[in-house]
Amino acid sequence: MLNFKTEIADCLKRAAAECFPGCDISDCDIVSMMEYPPDGTMGDVAFPCFKLSRVFRKSPAVIADTLARYDFGPDVKEVASVSGYLNFKMSDSYLTERVLRSVLSGGDRYGSNDIGKGKTAVFDYSSPNVAKPFHIGHLGTTVIGHSLRLLHEFSGYKCVGINHLGDWGTQFGKLIVAYKRWGVRDEIENGGVDALVALYVKFHAEAEKDLSLNDEARAAFKKLEEKDAESTELWRWFVDISLREYKTTYDMLGIEFDSYSGESFYVDKLAPLIQKMRDDGLLKLDDGASIIDLEKYGMPPFLILKRDGSTLYPTRDIAAAVYRKETYDFDKCVYVTSAGQSLHFAQLFKVLELMGYDWTDKLVHVPYGTVSIDGAKLATRTGNVVLLRDLFRMAIDKVRVIMDEKNPDLENRDETAEAVGVGAIVFHYLYNGRIKDINFNMDSALSFEGNTGPYAQYTYARTCSVLSKAGGSICKNESVTVTCEDERELLKTLSLFPEKVVGALNDYEPSVITRYIIDVCSAFNRFYHNCQIITAESDGVRKSRLALTLAAKTVIGNALRLICLRTPEKI
Repeated sequence: MLNFKTEIADCLKRAAAECFPGCDISDCDIVSMMEYPPDGTMGDVAFPCFKLSRVFRKSPAVIADTLARYDFGPDVKEVASVSGYLNFKMSDSYLTERVLRSVLSGGDRYGSNDIGKGKTAVFDYSSPNVAKPFHIGHLGTTVIGHSLRLLHEFSGYKCVGINHLGDWGTQFGKLIVAYKRWGVRDEIENGGVDALVALYVKFHAEAEKDLSLNDEARAAFKKLEEKDAESTELWRWFVDISLREYKTTYDMLGIEFDSYSGESFYVDKLAPLIQKMRDDGLLKLDDGASIIDLEKYGMPPFLILKRDGSTLYPTRDIAAAVYRKETYDFDKCVYVTSAGQSLHFAQLFKVLELMGYDWTDKLVHVPYGTVSIDGAKLATRTGNVVLLRDLFRMAIDKVRVIMDEKNPDLENRDETAEAVGVGAIVFHYLYNGRIKDINFNMDSALSFEGNTGPYAQYTYARTCSVLSKAGGSICKNESVTVTCEDERELLKTLSLFPEKVVGALNDYEPSVITRYIIDVCSAFNRFYHNCQIITAESDGVRKSRLALTLAAKTVIGNALRLICLRTPEKI
C-alpha cells in the first residue's frame, strides 16, 4: 500500500502540473496527506483536495473534478471525485502482479526495509532486579523492548540488546548478612530466587526487632564495594542463581541479549565522570548530598552522590550511556521502562546534555502503562504480584486442555501448548497501545475467537493446513486472477504490511503490528470460508487461491515473529 500511495503521489504531482499550470506541488508530502476511506467500497486510498486549495486557489470540489479526468495509468482501476476527495481504487493487475508477487518473492523478508542500513540501535530493556522474581510487571519492558528490537532489525539496523540488571545496591548487603546468618547453600541452590527472596524477607523481619542488622548490612555492602573476595563470591552466586531463572523465561519468549552488564559493571567507571561534573561546575551540595540543579528546566534536582559519598542508580545510568556511545557508537539508544520513570529519563538526558555530550538527541525513552490482573493493581507490599512463570504455566495448562478437546492426536503437544499459551499472554499485552494501562484477563487472552493470540496462531496453522493438503509446490510466477471481492480485500490487506512496519518503527509501537495481524487473519478467514480453495472450480482458480493462501501465511508469520510469537503449523 505504501508503494501504491507513492505512485499515486507521483501521478498527482504530474497531474497538478498539467491541469493547473504554474501551481507547483513538487515539494508537498502528498503521501502523508493521503487517507483510507472509512468504507472500502469508496476506494482504496483517498486524497483530500482541501489541502491544495490555497495553492490552486480553487475549491476542493473543482480540484478533485479536474484531477479525476487525468489518466493515472494501469495500476489505477478507477478514480472518483467525491465532495472534494479523490478516491483511488487499485487495479486487479496491480494487486496480483505487484502485491502478490512482492509477497511471494520477498518471503520472510517481505515487509522489511533498509531505513536503518548502516546504523546501530542499542536497546535497554527487561532489566529485572537480581534476587527478585520475574513478575508480570516485567512483561511490558521485556516484550515491548524485544519487539522494538525485532522491528529495527527488520528495518536494517544493527541492534544491540542490553539487559541492564539491577545487580548493585545496599540490598545485597542485606542479602549477604541474611545468608551468613540463616542461609543453607543447598537450600538456596535448589530454591533459586524464591529462596533468596525468603532470606531477604527474613532479614527485614529480624531487622525490625534488631536495628543493628541494618548497620551490619551497610558494612557488608561497603565490603562488597571494596571488592572483598568472600562478599564478591556470594554476590556473583546470587546473580548466577537469578540469571538461571530469568533465562528460563527468556527462552520461552525466544529472547536473547547481547549483554547482561548491569549496574555493577559501571561502578569503576564513575570517578572520572563525577570529576567532570565537578570541573564543569554542575555539582552542588544540598544537605551534604551532591546534586545537579535542574530547576530552570522545570525538573527537580538530579541526585549524583548521597551524603556519605556513595553513588546511586542515576549516577550509574550516566556512566552506562557514555559507555554505550563509546563502545557501540549508536545512532539511537532506546530505553524501554514504565511511564513512572519518564521524569528520571528526562533528567538523565538533560544532565548528559549539560555535560557537553552532543549525542543526547539520539537517546529515546519509550514508556508504557501499568498492568493489573482482573482490575486489581499489582502491589508488592500486599502480596498481589503474579509471577510470570506462574502465569505462563497457567496459560500453557489451559491451552493444553483446549487442545485435548480440539485436536487430541496433535504431535508436539507440549511444545505447541507452550507456544500458544505464552503467545496468548504476549499478544494480549501488546494488542493495546503501549502507553495504555493493561487489565490482564486470562480467559480473554486464551480465547480462540476474537482479537487474540490463539486466534492469530490458529489462522496461521490453518494456512499451513490448506497448503499441506494441497500438496506440491506453488509456482511464485504463476499467473493469478482475482475472481471475487474476498480475494481482493485479502490482497489489499497484505499490501499494507510494509507501511505498518514503518509506522510501528517510527512510533515505537508494537500494537500497530499486533492489530494488523488481526486484520490479516480476518481477511484470510473470510476468504477461506467464502471461497473454495483446494476444490475450486478450475485449476487456474485453485492455483491462484493457493498462492493467496501462501501469501497470507507469509505475512501472518512475518508479523507474528515481530511481536515475539512463535508460528506452530498445527494446533
